[in-house]
Amino acid sequence: MPPQAKEEKMAQASVPDYKDPKFAHFDQGGYGIDPRDVDTPDNWVPRHPSLIRLTGRHPFNVEPPLSMLMEQGLITPPALHFVRDHGCCPKLDWDTHTFTVSGLVDNPITLTMDEVAGMETVTFPCTVTCAGNRRKEQNMTKQTVGFNWGAAGTSTSIWTGVRLRDVLLKAGVKDGKAGAQYVCFEGADKLPNGYYGTSMLLAHAMDPLRDVILAFEQNGQRLTPDHGYPIRMIIPGWIGGRMVKWLTKIMITDKESDNYYHYFDNRILPPQVDKEIADRDGWWYKPEYLFNELNINSAISSPAHGEVLPLATPGPYVLKGWAYSGGGRKVTRVETSLDGGNTWDLSELEHLQPNASGYMWTWCHWSKSVTMQQLMMAVNREIMVRAWDAGSNTQPRKLTWNVMGMGNNPIFRVKVHACPSESSPQGLSIWFEHPTVAGPAAGGWMVKPSVDFPTGTKALTLPAPPVGHHLWQSQLTANASYSPLAMQKKAQGSDAAPPTPSPVQPVAPKLADGTRVISMEEVGQHASEESSWIVVKGRVYDCTPFLEEHPGGAASITMNAGMDCTEDFEAVHSSKAWKQLEDYFIGVVGTGARVDGPTAAPTIEDLTTLDPKKKVPVTLVRKETLSHDTRRLRFALPTDKHVLGLPVGNHFFVMATVDGKPCMRAYTPVSTDDEVGYFELVVKVYFKNVHPKFPDGGKMSQHFEGMSVGDRVEIKGPIGHFTYLGKGTFKVKSELRTCKKMGFICGGTGLTPAYQVIKKALRDEEDATVFHLLYANQTPDDILLREELDAWAKAFPDRVKVWYTVDRVKDGEAWEYSKGFINDEMLKAHLPPPPADGEDSFIGMCGPPPMINFACIPNLTKLGFLEQDYISF
Repeated sequence: MPPQAKEEKMAQASVPDYKDPKFAHFDQGGYGIDPRDVDTPDNWVPRHPSLIRLTGRHPFNVEPPLSMLMEQGLITPPALHFVRDHGCCPKLDWDTHTFTVSGLVDNPITLTMDEVAGMETVTFPCTVTCAGNRRKEQNMTKQTVGFNWGAAGTSTSIWTGVRLRDVLLKAGVKDGKAGAQYVCFEGADKLPNGYYGTSMLLAHAMDPLRDVILAFEQNGQRLTPDHGYPIRMIIPGWIGGRMVKWLTKIMITDKESDNYYHYFDNRILPPQVDKEIADRDGWWYKPEYLFNELNINSAISSPAHGEVLPLATPGPYVLKGWAYSGGGRKVTRVETSLDGGNTWDLSELEHLQPNASGYMWTWCHWSKSVTMQQLMMAVNREIMVRAWDAGSNTQPRKLTWNVMGMGNNPIFRVKVHACPSESSPQGLSIWFEHPTVAGPAAGGWMVKPSVDFPTGTKALTLPAPPVGHHLWQSQLTANASYSPLAMQKKAQGSDAAPPTPSPVQPVAPKLADGTRVISMEEVGQHASEESSWIVVKGRVYDCTPFLEEHPGGAASITMNAGMDCTEDFEAVHSSKAWKQLEDYFIGVVGTGARVDGPTAAPTIEDLTTLDPKKKVPVTLVRKETLSHDTRRLRFALPTDKHVLGLPVGNHFFVMATVDGKPCMRAYTPVSTDDEVGYFELVVKVYFKNVHPKFPDGGKMSQHFEGMSVGDRVEIKGPIGHFTYLGKGTFKVKSELRTCKKMGFICGGTGLTPAYQVIKKALRDEEDATVFHLLYANQTPDDILLREELDAWAKAFPDRVKVWYTVDRVKDGEAWEYSKGFINDEMLKAHLPPPPADGEDSFIGMCGPPPMINFACIPNLTKLGFLEQDYISF
């Protein structure tokens, strides 16, 4: 077509009528327009309702449920192919769309779609994978700058198009002597920082063996809008981020693309480089950190997350999953392990055919049959999978964090748990837990669940599978909130109806400077671990990315989520925290919006006192002097039938007004929920002008000292990373663990969590756990609750081992225990050996940070304890 005719055709083009039958292929599943898209720019694009939305309603970044992806076989239908959109889908039409080829060419050209389709075409299968596939595992380690991809950000289709080489030859591409080194691409998707674009080496593009094409068909039909209609790049063996969709420009240049998204996307920077360092020191512009070729990767799809398998299930059971590599390297083997990686077994592989030159552009599916006995042996362990490729590359045992969270490919691990089962003759089933659940939903062993076990739970011997687990795969749909744990929060039973999508929310107003105005009603809808917003001094902050990094644990934030927590924040946070808070600013509270204040105590019908969302007043009813600076305080709960509702080993916040300012500190009581109507604290009073480094003393402890019977404080909680469930079973974040011997290293007032755990265990005649306590103080007089500790050691010599160390002893005072700082010799003599030595042990620590960081952890490491063998409360 002559250039003038093309220009006239483009000038006549308008927004297409997508009801025209020629666009019928857009809706390949017959699903129509999703209600969540009706008020977005994509309200004309048909979409599969089961796709998991990773970034809310818009832009459209989705992946299918992993099991659903695998059920399609080696070729993925376009409707279930993952989608990565930076903005809205451009409204394009085959009949009017053109793209240009310019730059270092002899014959700059503009091509219509009919002209492209008239050239020699090629058709072959190719796997397309998002660079961020499995990123959520990285985000659960440390927040990256990206959103939460699960393990289904990869798909395989049969692509048809024309070779990029042929198009460039048609334009008379120049050679390297003339400076032609790179091919730059640009799409029609206009974004805040320009149109999306990137580049690749010209030599790669011109290699006829590399199959780089301009694709216009997917699985035998023209492309759909989400996949680049009417034309896109396909670069086999590379990440999806280089395969520009909605192609409008091809430019031959002497330098790589200067597009914003070429520099600030799709890179794997060293783990020590965070965004601040990358911005400051120009790491984004270093070409050696470009992520182009895919790395070796694999995942497990069966068993699915939340799947429950009764022991009576006839064997064998078939493990399944996917594996891929980049650069045309074939996956040559996939191995599984059920014994912690000590031994590995080969799996069966199902491949598509390589290209004529032997390059493998597609994933494979793997399977491995195992017996029920093998799965039972894996309980409290993991099913692990790793892949190898033709270059002898394999997956690392541990992930390496990077600021973009890209290329995540550690060995994929599914944890295996036992659980009670009425349907199994043995009374037990096993259930499986993946590392994460795609999107913002809670779930997976790397994620602290949004719904922990109920406050006040007395005991739990086996982990329960998620409620509705057998419906989960079909209910994990578009708004990514239908994880088993989200269902557990809503469902009354396993047959509960699937949740319905949230109603479409109106677009929030903005101030003149662009600041978003948010109502308290909207803030209140973000009150969970999936999305945690808080209000401080009228400013709204989305703290979701900081949940796992918060030193006090995620519960410290989620208990305030959806509320105004100005008073609480002022009471406990430093100037550094105030500065850090601004990183999460998203808007301001609208005029006249509701602001939450202190709330009333729970009603008599609710006999659990603690509430993570409410401050509950409690009254001092007894005050006992244990030493010159130690007090036992008893506080009455709202009624004599109430229990505190604190899981054993957790803390709660105590709040009071001190010197006219709010003050909040975390405490663990020495009582348990076996005591009804009250709780007790043992506190050490840090008086003014006693310690030269802290002339003002302790604010809260001195407030306690000044309280009289009848005075009140407020409490709120629970919070904590560690929970003792009884009989040697305990929970560390979301992971259920067991041990036969538990050691505690405590300093000063850090005794109370250990004291509460031991007290609870000794009251259970069936609890045979052995406890070792190494307790550090400044002097013998500073030892809290020594009379009770010594009495336990005497009454239960086989179960309670107590040892003390102090900084100093008065001249002439008899002292049979250690003196000096905690060291490796003390730990070796008075704690159980590490699991590496064959001992079933675990260590808990609570005390001043210098003691934990400079005495405890280095010496535990020296003795062979691994990071998973201990925790600081």
